[in-house]
Amino acid sequence: MIPVVLPPNPVQHFYRGGDRIAALRGIVPETDHQPEEWLAATVSRFGDPVTGLAVTGDGALLRDLVAAEPAAWIGEGRGRDAADVGILVKLLDARQRLPVHVHPDRGFATRHLDCPYGKTEAWFVLDAEQDCAVHVGWNQRVDRDELDRRRDDQDSEWMLAHMNRVVVREGMGVLVPAGTAHAIDGGIFVAEVQEPTDFSILLEWSVTTSTREESHLDLGFDAVMPAVSTERLAEAELSALISDAGTRPADRSFRALLPASADPYFRLTDAAASGGATEQRPAGFGVVLVTDGEGALVGAHERIDVARGQVLAVPHAFGDWHVEGEATVLLGEPGAGWPATLGTPAAQDGSGIR
Repeated sequence: MIPVVLPPNPVQHFYRGGDRIAALRGIVPETDHQPEEWLAATVSRFGDPVTGLAVTGDGALLRDLVAAEPAAWIGEGRGRDAADVGILVKLLDARQRLPVHVHPDRGFATRHLDCPYGKTEAWFVLDAEQDCAVHVGWNQRVDRDELDRRRDDQDSEWMLAHMNRVVVREGMGVLVPAGTAHAIDGGIFVAEVQEPTDFSILLEWSVTTSTREESHLDLGFDAVMPAVSTERLAEAELSALISDAGTRPADRSFRALLPASADPYFRLTDAAASGGATEQRPAGFGVVLVTDGEGALVGAHERIDVARGQVLAVPHAFGDWHVEGEATVLLGEPGAGWPATLGTPAAQDGSGIR
């Protein structure tokens, strides 16, 4: 079984952006509000059974292909269901600031949303305009009652003033644990890896097309606000969520682009063949984005030519594989030990990160 090359899958959203996705993927954007592409997605947008799902060049849903042959796609074990690949990868190209929001952890999702996954996520910066920043966690402990009032008043200035502002540059990786308030400035283009859900709690909906009633996962704010941390994210804790590994040129080894604490949830690596061949990558499901050059993915018995801008879903049945030629690739994979680790106590309460 060879990797499946996936055509562009832009997603219409409430915020502007998408021109850098279009340039990378070789398409003409239909609107200026296609700021996301969901890569090899077998899950869809919250409350929408279709939007986001990856479609092959033949018109088949990747989700259906995986569900039909789960062992060939993911190997031993089983995730949430037969179509679960353990990860969601996106391109996110923001031309306006994203709202302050929070994602629930696995424990909350299990209790309230009938799902073993929360939404810990991470960003790998592909491009950023000067002085653009991400906002991650509170810079001081906030009073929960005051946070409720500021949320209801839609006091964006107060929320941002109480958050850590991190100026980013190309190649930085930033891990965002579930429960952590966060936002992204306009002008930043990232590859986002996350748990395979679309669970978001909007603390700031006034800068979106969403309403208050569309901002709490249909559970009500009284139910979802306990999923929002009010603790200070201290400087040392914040630093531990940031990696600068990708600010240096890639080589033939697949190097980790995120802090090690991301590993229970997902992994993101890159490598450059540089006229030869990269090291071997072990068999397993993966999402490959070719960020530069051209070459081939070479498996145990088969190979497939690739070029800049292509996205491929790599099945477990492709075997151990490597990259040849001049191609540089970004690789997203499920967390270490997945799916056996899904549903363990450590995974459920988020202690794999903090």
